[in-house]
Amino acid sequence: MNARLDLFGNKTALAFLKHINMAGKAVSGSGLPAATQELVKIRASQINGCGFCTDMHTKDAAAAGETSVRLNLIAAWREATVFTDAERAALELTEEGTRIADAAGGVPDEVWAKAAEHYDEEQLVALVGLIAVINTYNRLNVLVQQPAGDYKPGMFG
Repeated sequence: MNARLDLFGNKTALAFLKHINMAGKAVSGSGLPAATQELVKIRASQINGCGFCTDMHTKDAAAAGETSVRLNLIAAWREATVFTDAERAALELTEEGTRIADAAGGVPDEVWAKAAEHYDEEQLVALVGLIAVINTYNRLNVLVQQPAGDYKPGMFG
């Protein structure tokens, strides 16, 4: 399978990706725990059907020490006992923020309140920014049918 566009060899695409990467770096340097960041990226990518990002972030999480049990249960986080209450709140906000078109009123206040119980304002800004950035990457990769499976941890960093 080949991508519809070469995002890594096109001048405009590279300029666009540079700016998205900069936004992502602002989040990665925040106080939001790194493990939570990967969980968020993986869950949004699963929902959006982005194989490229799902491949990348599950491999990055595993390389950073995430367990296979937790990685395998991300899609079923509601029933899983391996996530903290804070992680569960982040995953719920991720789902609501990713499926925003499905909710007539946007993200419910209860979902926001759960997240606010576990994260301070800086972390909430990082969480919202991360959800926005990963959804941008997911849409970009799904649109161009970016192939998945060949990612090696650290290959873009």
